[in-house]
Amino acid sequence: MLSPGTTAQADPPAPVVPLPRRRGIEFTLIVLAVLLSVYGYCDVGIARTGSVPPGAVGYGAGLGVLALLAHLAVRVRAPYADPLLLPIGVLLNGLGLVLIYRLDLETPDDPAAPTQLVWSTLGMGLFIAVVVLLRDHRVLQRYTYVSVVSALVLLVLPIFFPSVNGARIWVRVAGFSIQPGEFAKVLLAVFFAGYLAANRNALAYTGRRIWRLQLPTGRVLGPILAIWLLSVGVLVLERDLGTSLLFFGLFVVLLYVATGRTGWIAVGLLLAACGAVAVGWLEPHVHSRVEDWLHPFASIEAGLGPNQLAQSLFSFAAGGMLGTGLGLGHSVLIGFAAKSDFILATAGEELGLVGLSAIFLLYGLLVERGYRASLALRDPFGRLLAIGLASIVALQVFVIAGGVTGLIPLTGMAMPFLAQGGSSVVTNWIIVALLMRLSDSARDRSGTSASASASTAEGIEGGVTP
Repeated sequence: MLSPGTTAQADPPAPVVPLPRRRGIEFTLIVLAVLLSVYGYCDVGIARTGSVPPGAVGYGAGLGVLALLAHLAVRVRAPYADPLLLPIGVLLNGLGLVLIYRLDLETPDDPAAPTQLVWSTLGMGLFIAVVVLLRDHRVLQRYTYVSVVSALVLLVLPIFFPSVNGARIWVRVAGFSIQPGEFAKVLLAVFFAGYLAANRNALAYTGRRIWRLQLPTGRVLGPILAIWLLSVGVLVLERDLGTSLLFFGLFVVLLYVATGRTGWIAVGLLLAACGAVAVGWLEPHVHSRVEDWLHPFASIEAGLGPNQLAQSLFSFAAGGMLGTGLGLGHSVLIGFAAKSDFILATAGEELGLVGLSAIFLLYGLLVERGYRASLALRDPFGRLLAIGLASIVALQVFVIAGGVTGLIPLTGMAMPFLAQGGSSVVTNWIIVALLMRLSDSARDRSGTSASASASTAEGIEGGVTP
């Protein structure tokens, strides 16, 4: 009991205990990822020719040096970042190079692995640049509207170029080609996160109530709805329906997370179903894919041989539980899209259900670490951006894997890190870099990132803390 006239002494604040940086764990996992990739490369050569490929040492050294440089950049600039994100990216990218090289052996006149290695180098270079130069993810919120304008410009560009395989998604100049929609998805994630972070209360608690759904005012919902409709409309004109579905899913997920209203999920599913039915009946290119999905063996019954989807299903079936072994499958019979849209069929046939499950677990772990970072972040913009970037990967894997396994109609997209496609692998490395920066901010207790004052976060976002 205190004596009269004395005052209670406040307990001193508990000291901040720094979290372990775990960069050693990251380095060990990176070494393991590189070794597994080199082992797969050698395994392909031994299975096909009985000897180790002559480029095995160069491939391993190149991948190892790139991974080491990325690790050093993280160690210096993002020491508290999640230690699993970079090794997962290295392993998936390395496995993708192995699968593309394996398919190149069947198509010597059309090699893709050397070009993919160049794009992978560029992607990891941009990963390093983002980690080094972007010191605070909240800076991106200042460029909310710049991001959406840039995204729309990128989406419109392919309209002025010839279509490829029924879709206008490429920009080809002097033998050089890029897919602008891959970069646009990151920019739209920044826009959605920035806009919803600044207007989340208005979206959740204003406007009319229709049945159980609280609709926001048109002044608040109108701009983001118009941007989304314009983006999807452009993609529909370009017949890039896979990216359209991805943007729609990203929009609904972030709207749900920002408002906490489960009704948006129901509305999103209803609109997706209506849009899919309408486009499936009205667009001949999409209608043919729906017919192939409903009747994958119709071409065989007609005496025309298996189509791409049927051949993909045969590949998965031939793989069984443990697979035929790298280099010993026949998924090249799928045709021109074996290295891109259907590369998962090669993994399923030659690695089996066990290997395919391991690949899906890597993707699931990558997405989970992104969601984990979002839960630990204090600022709404960072939380929404982390969820948006992780959801891009999740939705893309679902759309592609569902298409090649016959779960949903096929849409042309690239499997993250695995499939042939320079724009895709570069974009995915940028996504991993942003997730590294976000996870570093979430775990940093030095006072510069995760523990920054709420007033600073509010000043940047212009909103109210949740």
